[in-house]
Amino acid sequence: MKASAKLAKFTAGIDERTPAHRDRAVDGLRAAALLAVPAGHWLLGGFTLDSGGGLHNASPLAAFGSLAPASWLLQMLGIFFLVGGYSSYLSFHRRTGLARQWTAGRLGRLGRPVLGATAVWALLLPALHYGLGIPTATLHTASTLVVQPLWFVGVYAVITALTPYCVRASRRLGFWAAAPLLGCVAVVDFLRYGPYADAVPSWLSLLNLLPGWMFAYQLGVSWADRRLGRREAWLLLAGGAALFAALLLVFHYPASMVGVPGRSRTNSHPPSLLVLALAALQSGAAIALRDRLARLLRRPALWGPVVIVNLSAMTILCWHQTAMLAAAVPASYFGEVPGLTTAPDTVGWILARLAWMPLFAGLLVAIARLARPLEAPWDRTGTVLRASAGVLAAGFFYFALAA
Repeated sequence: MKASAKLAKFTAGIDERTPAHRDRAVDGLRAAALLAVPAGHWLLGGFTLDSGGGLHNASPLAAFGSLAPASWLLQMLGIFFLVGGYSSYLSFHRRTGLARQWTAGRLGRLGRPVLGATAVWALLLPALHYGLGIPTATLHTASTLVVQPLWFVGVYAVITALTPYCVRASRRLGFWAAAPLLGCVAVVDFLRYGPYADAVPSWLSLLNLLPGWMFAYQLGVSWADRRLGRREAWLLLAGGAALFAALLLVFHYPASMVGVPGRSRTNSHPPSLLVLALAALQSGAAIALRDRLARLLRRPALWGPVVIVNLSAMTILCWHQTAMLAAAVPASYFGEVPGLTTAPDTVGWILARLAWMPLFAGLLVAIARLARPLEAPWDRTGTVLRASAGVLAAGFFYFALAA
């Protein structure tokens, strides 16, 4: 049997096993948001090579400001939080036990893959340094990249724990339940960027961390609660687009949705009002186009990959940077390799990096096959092994953050 025929049979089998009540549109949106994370990090995360052979982080956005609009497409965390809120609402109402038991179960699903990935990396660091002679600078860079997407998991876990309060807010305020969160971010942005910015302490920006990312999650809860329909979705889309344009053109917010080396302002860490405007625009479009997307995903060839990506969600988040490093670190032994270890400041680098993307994807698939068990419940893992994993993970985080 030809490979194409086998693939068609495989995807058809996935389609046949999918329950009729499964919301394909929501799963499709989640898959798109998940894949945008590695795509963004792989395209916008470059390296430079020092005289000792060590790798250091670099970004093509520092040299190519015109690439900033690409970050508008690749920054899909708003969609991820939207479908997260939607799914959590449904799961919360299907629960059979207490709310705290539901919360513990959800947090366990988030925490196990993170704990496993960082514990494995804690074991890899000394082996790579003392066994293979990889420079300390490279290990610091690698650990920073591995930890980089995991902050998102921590924030998502906190917001997930607040799901009962999001449900109450939706019942009381309906579609407008997310408005106070938008207002909080607007106030903090005014203080840190307005006329009194010099008198405002730098830590004040951290107040945007929770409401900034909770905004789209609350929209998702209201969507699942049927307080946010197509009419509200179009309003959300139009309002988000108008606010996004105003912040860029009138208030001169940075155009890039991710941090750019050397720039004093950033939109994402912590989120600025521009991030919420983009999340509103994306969320409105997603809800308005939900039925069309659901019909599109009735095709087995499209639905099969969506299912596979959703089943590997945490593995993708935790290991995609490792896949890129698996290509870049060996390449550093050969000096400057275009698209891998050369400075990301030429058009040639962009073309070369695009050429490396299929290799990164292939490496991620291979790593995922090994790491996938870390997402499953650790039912057969004893207390000693769990405690050891916790100690290793803590040591890895210390090394990464101290770097």
